[in-house]
Amino acid sequence: MSRHLAVSFLLALTMAAPAPAAELYNTVKQKLMAGKKVVGGTVYTNDPKVYCAMANSGFDFLWIEMQHSALSYNEVESMIWACRDAPAIPFIRVPGATSGDLQKATDIGALGVIIPMIDDIQQAKDAVTYTKYPPMGKRSRGGGQYGFWSENYRETANDNIMIVVMIESPAGVDIAKEVAAVDGIDVVFAASGDMGSFTGYSREDPRYIALIDRIRDATLGAGKWLAGPHSWYDWEGYTFFQGPSESSLIKAGAKVTLTGQTGGERKNEATGDEPRR
Repeated sequence: MSRHLAVSFLLALTMAAPAPAAELYNTVKQKLMAGKKVVGGTVYTNDPKVYCAMANSGFDFLWIEMQHSALSYNEVESMIWACRDAPAIPFIRVPGATSGDLQKATDIGALGVIIPMIDDIQQAKDAVTYTKYPPMGKRSRGGGQYGFWSENYRETANDNIMIVVMIESPAGVDIAKEVAAVDGIDVVFAASGDMGSFTGYSREDPRYIALIDRIRDATLGAGKWLAGPHSWYDWEGYTFFQGPSESSLIKAGAKVTLTGQTGGERKNEATGDEPRR
């Protein structure tokens, strides 16, 4: 075989060979891809012991709340490191889709970022831009403790870090199809509490239900995963859920211990509706 033919033959084999499978260590994504539902406990406290108790309690992920808490990235970094081997995957709800927030969240080891208050398509695009490494995004390569996930973190991060965007207002509903269609968005969250707050509608109001249904249809129509509060666990199409906060779980656990009562059926409410003190 001539050298030219040999090179051509090897090139053809290379082009025909399937791409190597991505290293997938985000178990939340694994479960969703397998058609399972996932639930995350919500964390407001900076106590690593409480974080570790939540991370080892059976939740699929932890919703680390940095939009509506005083948590700092330094505190959350320590919490994630303290239970880096726990089954629950750390997701951080950042204050917004900014370069600083998203790169800090991912640098300290979050495998999921949750972006609140999406009512402009650019916010959804920015979420991808600042979360993903090139060529998909513009996340810069800096220091961080993310390396405990993989020796090949830089090469595998884009496949493992999930982006969850929250639609919380009628303005967000109006662009739900565009948001869900953004390449790199994994999950769209129909925010039950704030949708009622922005509209003044009760959760039984047909106008409220119509808004939520539009989010559902746009999300599923784009082939993305649909999210909501844990109280919607049995609703059709929903697979990703925000579960109770640590304070709610402590209260519920105390009630069971003292009275033996479990609290009955799930109420149609969102985490954050309940007072934390």
